[in-house]
Amino acid sequence: MGEVTAWLRPIGVALLLLGLAASPAGAQAWWDSLEIGKPPEVQRGFLPVPSIATSLPYNGDPAGYRKWLAQRGVIYGLEYTNDLLSNVRGGTKTGTIDQGKLHGILTVDFDKLAGWNGLTGFVNVFQIHNTGRIRRDYVGGLNTIAAIEAVPTTRLSELWLEQSFAGGKASVRAGQLAADAEFFFSDLSTMFLQSDWPTIAAVNLPSGGAAYPLSTPGVRLKVDPVKNVSLLLAVLNGDPAGPGPGDEQIRNRYGLNFRVSDPPFVIGEAQFQHNMGKKDEGLATTLKVGGWGHFGQFNDQRLAVGGGLLADPAGSGTAIKHRGNNGLYAVIDQQLYRPKGGDEQSGISVYTRASMSPSDRNLIDTYIDGGITFGGMVPQRPNDRFGAAVIYAKFSDGVRAFDQDKVLFTGVGPIRDYETNLELTYVAQIVPGWTVQPNLQFIWHPSGDASKNATVVGARSLWRF
Repeated sequence: MGEVTAWLRPIGVALLLLGLAASPAGAQAWWDSLEIGKPPEVQRGFLPVPSIATSLPYNGDPAGYRKWLAQRGVIYGLEYTNDLLSNVRGGTKTGTIDQGKLHGILTVDFDKLAGWNGLTGFVNVFQIHNTGRIRRDYVGGLNTIAAIEAVPTTRLSELWLEQSFAGGKASVRAGQLAADAEFFFSDLSTMFLQSDWPTIAAVNLPSGGAAYPLSTPGVRLKVDPVKNVSLLLAVLNGDPAGPGPGDEQIRNRYGLNFRVSDPPFVIGEAQFQHNMGKKDEGLATTLKVGGWGHFGQFNDQRLAVGGGLLADPAGSGTAIKHRGNNGLYAVIDQQLYRPKGGDEQSGISVYTRASMSPSDRNLIDTYIDGGITFGGMVPQRPNDRFGAAVIYAKFSDGVRAFDQDKVLFTGVGPIRDYETNLELTYVAQIVPGWTVQPNLQFIWHPSGDASKNATVVGARSLWRF
């Protein structure tokens, strides 16, 4: 482990500096389709999501450096997201926070740069700052309220090389990866602030799993056996921060831990798509079915070593260990109405994600989220979007039994049941590449406590260059 870290750490630092110098940004989509360095209108989340460079003189590239680099396979992007959010009722306490994430991205096509056919590279970096965390500090819940929430720091995120083969129908990606970049993900959900790595994985996996803002070394294989079908499999280090007390984001504060010796995390997913082409006129459908497994040890939620109960003050207080953990999930994106000439995310669409995990060793055993999106439905505002989304996370039977035992022994509650979030949002394009998004959220039973129902209001601004 020490030897691996010794040679990986300087590589990570060097690429981090390279990413910052190149003005980088985010995680797969709008920035890497630049036409000779000119950011075009690219489909990402519905309708065009262009760079603000298209609104600047010379496309934001007066000296031509971006174009020159793009011609040689080096493309970078820069994205800044800012949230101003207030918990106006309930939760742990009321108050207002301001949070921001500067996201730098750098992609390299080594075929153009050095003649290595099918090899690409990627690095992205986050600079995160805030005056508090709305979910953890104010609402006190588990479900995401604003997905950029994280410990303030500058950190390396993903850092990988990918080699395609079999005529582009397969690829292998290796390096530091984030599972949420490709797995357990709904394209339709991206417009919502609460769109994130699902709660069932975030609270059940060590350190929350390899998901924003954390990542970890691993390998991913992707195969496209036939048109509109993709099969993905990834094997990752099972704990991106490593064991220890306190916040996992502080244990791996700069993204440079590069851990490789923890029990592995494996995730696989089959993806099926229909009517996703630009010229298709039928209703678009995406279906994803997947599962994950972790080879580490997990504490029982109710039973203690020696056959007693964890809630029993006279017991050992040490949980029984279970070997391994797992989960199954499904994701559906379904278009209900497609206007003439519209793309796969125009008109009216719905999505849902659902997942289950064993009750005896997990905090959450059932998870469902979903929403409805409207794109291009306001004639005078063709690039605006609006919609509603909901998250439901059920505390496991083991957790509820522990709480009931605790009430029996101590008289202290509550008995945790579920947490539900509802988000209402409108995304208004100010100019291409800049959107403003007023937002209203209701949170019922934060961390399973019905006495702390909360209401959050605010707005997001997003700039892409």
